Amino acid sequence: MILILRTDAGEEEIAEVVRRLEAEGLRAHVSRGVERTVVGVLGHDTERAYALAALPQVEQAVPVKHPYKLASREFHPDDTLVRVGEHVVFGGQQVVLMAGPCAVESEEQLMAAAESVARAGGTVLRGGAFKPRTSPYSFQGLGLKGLELLDQARRRYGLAIVTEAMDEEGLRAVAEVADMVQIGARNMQNFSLLRACGRIDKPILLKRGLSATIEEWLLAAEYIMAGGNHQVVLCERGIRTYETKTRNTLDLSAVPVIQHLSHLPIVVDPSHGTGSWQYVGPMARAGVAAGADGVIMEIHPNPSEALSDGPQSLNLPTFERLAAELKAVAQAIGRYI
Repeated sequence: MILILRTDAGEEEIAEVVRRLEAEGLRAHVSRGVERTVVGVLGHDTERAYALAALPQVEQAVPVKHPYKLASREFHPDDTLVRVGEHVVFGGQQVVLMAGPCAVESEEQLMAAAESVARAGGTVLRGGAFKPRTSPYSFQGLGLKGLELLDQARRRYGLAIVTEAMDEEGLRAVAEVADMVQIGARNMQNFSLLRACGRIDKPILLKRGLSATIEEWLLAAEYIMAGGNHQVVLCERGIRTYETKTRNTLDLSAVPVIQHLSHLPIVVDPSHGTGSWQYVGPMARAGVAAGADGVIMEIHPNPSEALSDGPQSLNLPTFERLAAELKAVAQAIGRYI
């Protein structure tokens, strides 16, 4: 349920609504928009909040039709801005360019990629220190050494860094170093990990599960937000369908659908979405044109020698040419990279 307050409601009147809800054993989430203030009501028996519609500062009590609450645009009508590091903002006019290797393999490899990202105008370096792989015999990442190298790259090139946490123990290590924590597709419904993400003060990049519906994806975000961390950015990275010519099916329709249903920023991942470097450029351009708040791509100094996801990784010159094209697409729709 949401309580829509009158446009002239003052801070004390808003505080009164919050106190009354808490006295009923309910939780209140106050969202101050440009045109109105909305108080979201959370709890097991929100029906009790209907009585507050009689307060003079309450204009209307409206039931929320979606099972996700905090992630819903009904609860939070205005777009959420998620700040990462000192200069990066998801959800505004900026289209955030994020790139880096699938896995951190060596200092030389990572620094070459980071230099390319900075040169191309990117602001976020991605790189896996801990790698969840389908095969137990595949390269699993450098672990803590990988985090150290990511930290070095951040300081050398002024980039924010995002890297994946695979479990609660790894989350603690990643959160100490990264500017943004990634929850991968395979962990989208790892509810204990999502709850742990709700207890940290770091932005979360939440990837869509391999076969997840949009509602399941938003409910995963709700787990994080219900824990107190509202700094969530969603990532469409392709879903598993019957098609075999691409690694996954990149669902670009998810961008406008999410923006209609939720206030959270959304980025697209054309590397995992297609699985082939030849298709990354067209889908990245399409993602920006569709209104995505960012693009995250895999790049490598020598993709043929990559220890992870080489076939979908762009080499550095190709990435830099694509970055210039993405800037033109963003400009065409009134945004910038």
